[in-house]
Amino acid sequence: MTTIEDKTVAEVVAENIKTAHVFKKYGIDFCCGGGISIDRACEKKDVDVQQLKAELLAVDDAPRAYNYNTWELDFLMDHIVNVHHSYVEESIPLILQYSNRVAEVHGHHYSEVLEINTLFNEVANELTSHMKKEEIILFPYIKKLVILKNENGSVTLPPFGSVNNPIQMMEAEHESAGDIFKTIAYLTNNYTPPEEACNTFRALYAKLDEFEQDLHQHIHLENNILHPKAIQLEKEL
Repeated sequence: MTTIEDKTVAEVVAENIKTAHVFKKYGIDFCCGGGISIDRACEKKDVDVQQLKAELLAVDDAPRAYNYNTWELDFLMDHIVNVHHSYVEESIPLILQYSNRVAEVHGHHYSEVLEINTLFNEVANELTSHMKKEEIILFPYIKKLVILKNENGSVTLPPFGSVNNPIQMMEAEHESAGDIFKTIAYLTNNYTPPEEACNTFRALYAKLDEFEQDLHQHIHLENNILHPKAIQLEKEL
């Protein structure tokens, strides 16, 4: 997307469906009322037009590649919370808005969107509870292990026994969330909306696709890096 000055809201979204999430964030109608300029849309909603345009232009900025395996565990956990947990918390209400709307308007014709709506509500509740358990129980204990290692201390086992116990529970919940998204991907034909789909329908599928990709990265960091290193660290102590 090179210039957005002369395009309507609907045209910008048509060129890159991911921009729909920026408009949605600011309460700007990109679907039925998207036939106006960005300046006019911002004026109507009292939104800072330069801020909005900057966010639109940043939509496709590629993320940097990091060597997560070299990070200290406390830094890695902060990254998981600040990047992935924050993404999940911010995205769930937006996807629910899209999903509820699409189910309400299009469910009679596309029955799969009703099941997608039910499945996403289920995984949203699961992930919300899951992240709280990590932030309240698992991550603080692993951070304690890191401090003990740095101070040459010895570990006192917590009420849940070994770190392996909450880790096994977390990984079972990861698998459950992954299975739900496999079903969602199947029902959406790998996030391919119908040709005649409206912008909200298309935005829902694009956001679900993005959410699943973030979830894969999130689970990878925990299952393949954080958890094995935490188990090893506890053994050493």
